[in-house]
Parts: sequence; structure tokens; C-alpha cells
Amino acid sequence: MASQKLFVQKGIWLNAVYPLLTMVIVYTAVTLYRYIVEEREKRKIRGAFSFYVTPSVVNEMLKNPDKLKLGGEKKELSVLFSDIRGFTTLAEEMEPEALVNLLNEYLTEMTDVVFEFDGLLDKYIGDAVMAVWGAPLEQTDHPARACRTALKMLDRLTKMQQQWEAEGTPRLDIGIGVNTGPMVVGNMGSERRFDYTVMGDSVNLASRLEGINKEYGTQVVISEFTHERVKDDFLCRELDAVRVKGRAKPAKIYELVALRSEEDPRVAIIEPFAQGLHHYRSQEWEIAEDKFHEVLNRIPDDFAARLYLQRIAELREKPPQPGWDGVFTMTRK
Repeated sequence: MASQKLFVQKGIWLNAVYPLLTMVIVYTAVTLYRYIVEEREKRKIRGAFSFYVTPSVVNEMLKNPDKLKLGGEKKELSVLFSDIRGFTTLAEEMEPEALVNLLNEYLTEMTDVVFEFDGLLDKYIGDAVMAVWGAPLEQTDHPARACRTALKMLDRLTKMQQQWEAEGTPRLDIGIGVNTGPMVVGNMGSERRFDYTVMGDSVNLASRLEGINKEYGTQVVISEFTHERVKDDFLCRELDAVRVKGRAKPAKIYELVALRSEEDPRVAIIEPFAQGLHHYRSQEWEIAEDKFHEVLNRIPDDFAARLYLQRIAELREKPPQPGWDGVFTMTRK
């Protein structure tokens, strides 16, 4: 030991206790400080996200808290919007307390479904639900997770409708839109208050797709960008090519029907509807009509087939201009 050697050979005595004690105190203080700061940061993250994601997702986020600072990054994600049909009318007919209880029950069930597939509950917008997959955790299968969530939401809603009917409670129906694409994700707001959310054209398109269900009598509409990623695992029906309000570039839209592993009566109309759509775009009105009638023979209440028969009747009376591309322009959200 150096202090012992100096004392024996040189007669110099060094007190090693104080330096060692200082080192121990400094190390303990630094360790304790880091622990307190890190735990405080973890509590902050848990508090901010515990209501929006499952505990398992929060634990993963705690491993890399630097990603959750103010600011955003551009990523490809999948976003889902769902909304209750005719909620304004329902609100006028029900007592406020009963309406709040019904809405809370519905939102609880839908949120549980989002969490089941490790989605981020972005926010509630009145009676609407907005959820995201692919952030803050990396999920390479985020389009499939969003689609599974949409189908599970409908399944859960059907069970709730049966319960409400037995209780004499008004029936709720919903529309769902799903899109996949580039968007900015991160903490948006100010240094004092911010939310972890997504923004961009792809988010706006998902919101428009939710509303498009009303035009085609469907419940789940997905974009061509989501369809391209999930077509091997899900059965989908191409509905149209549309220009949504606020977006000049057209996009193909699809009805999400079911998982390929499941049985659904609408599977029988996918092929004849696709043929009818092809002949419609080619302005072969008579053949297109025959195909859409074939759809109605299999499912008499198919709203989309009746819609195209109505459009064909209008186009017969007023033929489209040269260069018509068959794209339908939405005039409402």
C-alpha cells in the first residue's frame, strides 16, 4: 500500500481514511441523485402515458425516455378514427346522466380493444376515438394491428348492442377509418403543456375515411396504403377511388370485411362487386349494372351496390366528360 511504504521508508504519514471516505460519500451522493432524477422521470412518463397505453408499453418506453422530449419525428404509422353515428340526435333524446353513462361504457370497451393490440390511445374527440400504432414503440405490423382492432371493435360493439337492446337502451352504431402513411409523431405543444400525438396529411385522410362510411353504407374503410400492407391477411372489398375534402390527390378505398381465416357472408360479393366496379370505370353501364344486381341477389341490402346503380342511372342521363377517370369527389367530411 502506498501510504504504508511512504511511512516505512520516508517517515511520511498519509491519512487514507478521509480521501476514501470522501470518495464513498461522493459516489453515494451521485448514485442517489441519479436514482432520484431517473425515478422522477419515470414517474412522469408513467403518469403521462398510463391512461393512453398498456402497462407493458409504458415499461418499454421507460427504457428509452429520450424519445419523449418535446418535438416530433417523421415515421410511417397507422392511425384509426372511430365515431358514433347520429350521436347529436342521440344526445338530444337522452337524459344527460344516461348519455354520459352510455358513452363512458362504450369508450371503455373501445379503449380496451385498442390496448389489447398495443395501440396508443391518442385522444377522445367527443364521442370519437383516435388511436395510433407504430409509436412510441416500433411495430412493424402496425397496419395489421390497426385492422384487427377495427374488426374487434365491431365484434365488441355487437355484444354491447345486444345488451343495450335487452336493457331498452338506444342502439349505437359506429364508423371506422384506418390509414397508413408518413406522419409526424411526438410531443406537440409548449414546454408547459404538451400531448404525445400524430399530425400530417395521412392523419387527416384517416379522419376522412371514417366519415366516408356514411357514403357507402359500410362500417370500416381503409386506404389503399393500408390495404397494400394487409391484403394477404384480410379480406377487403374495393369500394371506389375518391378525392376527399381538402385533398386533391385521389386514393383508392376499401371496405375491411374480415380476416382471411374467418367466414363472412360478404365474401361472396367481393368478386362480382370488383367486376362491376371495373365495368363502371370503363363506362360499360349495362355490364356493370348486371354485376351490381348480382351483388344484390346475394346480399339484398348492400348499400354500396345500390349506390353504384344510382350513379349509373345518373350517368346514363348525363354522360361524363371525355377523360373521365371514375374518381368520385367527396363534397363533405
